Amino acid sequence: MRVVLTIAGSDSSAGAGIQADLKSITANGAYAATVITAVTAQNTLGVHGAWPLPLSAVREQIASVFDDLDIAGVKTGMLGGSETIELVADELVSRRPGFVVVDPVMISKTGFALLAEDAATTLRRKLLPLATLVTPNVHEAEALTGLSIKTVDDAQHAGEMLVEAGALAALVKGGHLEGAPATDVLVTSEATEVFEGEWIDQRHTHGTGCTYASAIAARLSQGVELQDAIGSAKQYVTEAIRGGLDIGHGIGPTDHFWMTRSD
Repeated sequence: MRVVLTIAGSDSSAGAGIQADLKSITANGAYAATVITAVTAQNTLGVHGAWPLPLSAVREQIASVFDDLDIAGVKTGMLGGSETIELVADELVSRRPGFVVVDPVMISKTGFALLAEDAATTLRRKLLPLATLVTPNVHEAEALTGLSIKTVDDAQHAGEMLVEAGALAALVKGGHLEGAPATDVLVTSEATEVFEGEWIDQRHTHGTGCTYASAIAARLSQGVELQDAIGSAKQYVTEAIRGGLDIGHGIGPTDHFWMTRSD
């Protein structure tokens, strides 16, 4: 079994963050190891607090995992601030995993900032050049490129800018695109590919981005080509959204293990 390391923040309600990564990687056939960068207090109603872990704690977790396990690849999520981003980037340069999927988590679905204001520049400068794939949603892509993204063409332009910034590939997720919801745009230096999807009118979508990026990472760890990994991960997350769980009093999580309850 291939091992995928996720480096991200903890979600106490387990719908997003490191907990969503664990579920998604497991559901997609790989083994998930974890490095926690921050602890959050959150539930289906929103994020109520966030506390970064000391850099030494993040560094020791990375060392412990890499020194013992055979890591096929890494997925990053909430990193919180510039110092943590720089530490993670330096460790990835040193450890040289087979691939790196960067999910540039910046803000929660309910509007809580999960990335320090000045850290987007650090992420773009330090982490994008290490990314096999970066997976921003429209708002994150706008923050990283300075563009206004409304259409598929806009998403393609943003993806091209992210590739120019150093990422090998950029998947701009189109959940908020006008006229083309659920359409994602993959840009590499060679080509652009559009992944159309089914728009599901579903309230319970907490953790969708974490789930999607982690599913891609799990597929990549098994030797699946990038386009096929994205395609199968998109099918997986679509069904996870369809089965969104009505728990709590707000926006519930996707159903990571929908296949165990599916006919």
